[in-house]
Amino acid sequence: MTKADLIESIYEKIGLSKKESSNIVELVFDVIKGTLEKGENIKISGFGNFVVRDKQARQGRNPQTGEEMTIDARRVLTFKASQVLKQAINLKEEKE
Repeated sequence: MTKADLIESIYEKIGLSKKESSNIVELVFDVIKGTLEKGENIKISGFGNFVVRDKQARQGRNPQTGEEMTIDARRVLTFKASQVLKQAINLKEEKE
């Protein structure tokens, strides 16, 4: 599913104009992005958790050359699905 698909779905299900639907989707993504950029986590009940984690710098190896190198410290984003979402996905698989 793409952002355009989300906009189309809101347009069809709620009846807002495509421009209003697009504004809502953009606003939601902007809020999520801004929150994650600040290093804050996001918990969406019934969906899951977005967690920003700090990774320390570490030694690594270039797999092509075998040369040792330093992998810089960085922030990573992880997502953990809620139990409700996991169950919904598994129910869908059982029906198919």
